[in-house]
Amino acid sequence: MTVRIGVIGTGMIGEEHSRRISQQLTGGEIVAVTDVNLDQARAVVDRLGLEARVFDDGQSLIQSSDVNAVLVTSWGPTHEEYVLAAIAAGKPVFCEKPLATTAEGCRNIIDAEIKAGRRLVQVGFMRRYDSGYNLMKEAIDDNRLGEPLIIHAAHRNPEVPERYVTPMAIHDTLIHELDTFRWLLDDDYKSAQVLFPRKTRHAHSKVEDPQIVLLETVKGVRIDVEVFVNCQYGYDIQCDVVGEEGIARLPEPQSLQFRQAGQRSNEILQDWKKRFSEAFDVELQSFIDGVAAGEIGGPSSWDGYAAAIAGDVCVKAQESGGIEPIEMPERPAFYA
Repeated sequence: MTVRIGVIGTGMIGEEHSRRISQQLTGGEIVAVTDVNLDQARAVVDRLGLEARVFDDGQSLIQSSDVNAVLVTSWGPTHEEYVLAAIAAGKPVFCEKPLATTAEGCRNIIDAEIKAGRRLVQVGFMRRYDSGYNLMKEAIDDNRLGEPLIIHAAHRNPEVPERYVTPMAIHDTLIHELDTFRWLLDDDYKSAQVLFPRKTRHAHSKVEDPQIVLLETVKGVRIDVEVFVNCQYGYDIQCDVVGEEGIARLPEPQSLQFRQAGQRSNEILQDWKKRFSEAFDVELQSFIDGVAAGEIGGPSSWDGYAAAIAGDVCVKAQESGGIEPIEMPERPAFYA
């Protein structure tokens, strides 16, 4: 079976995912695209050499009989609408993060999916497919560290544009860590606090940078995450899990080591696309294979909801400066 995929949103991520599906992965074909900028959608079709119809809007694309799976890579505030429409049409949908821009929106999706009676949504938390994080997950699950006690982590970007404002450090950046730590630890969050160190001179006026996010889980694990989106030197993801009997450190990306001009050096990646390139491939192939098999896996709507609840509390903590409680509803048996 060839999975006929319609792509809603042909910006950077939408084009990159379309390229992977059409040129690298197996079992999927891009047959339809749309974007708020239709000229951009047409340009992507031309650049990638796709035999795909350009639809006027996402709703008509979803309803097309030519499309049997949907990829939502549009602007975040549109995600809820398109995911709900795909569920109503009975079509599997891969949605890039965020699943919705509010926890309430995520809950709407969960309710619709449960009503549909089967899983139709996979959320784009690609770190679950990264080989390094999977090694950490195996070590924790195999009890090689003893019980996890602490996580030290960092999410660093070289720079961000003027449109990037302080809450986006949570909703656009930390959101990946919020999902990853729940998955690594098989645990939920209990509280959050956000601290603001001395501000870097490289940050524009609308963003406080860096930030330190302090999380506590239900099982008592303490987590500190440095979010530094104007670090200048590169794209750098760090994670150490401290256990009772050892420490697991996330492997550095493979890079060539130079001995030259009296120095020893390694290249540091400059963008997320190269850092998680393999993870994106595995993630999207998993979605295509799941559609073909009639069984969607990977991060669920519940995972998107849990991350959104924690993210909303972290933004509240940015504003209050205090320790804010995180209250997670009981997970429905549907997502067990």
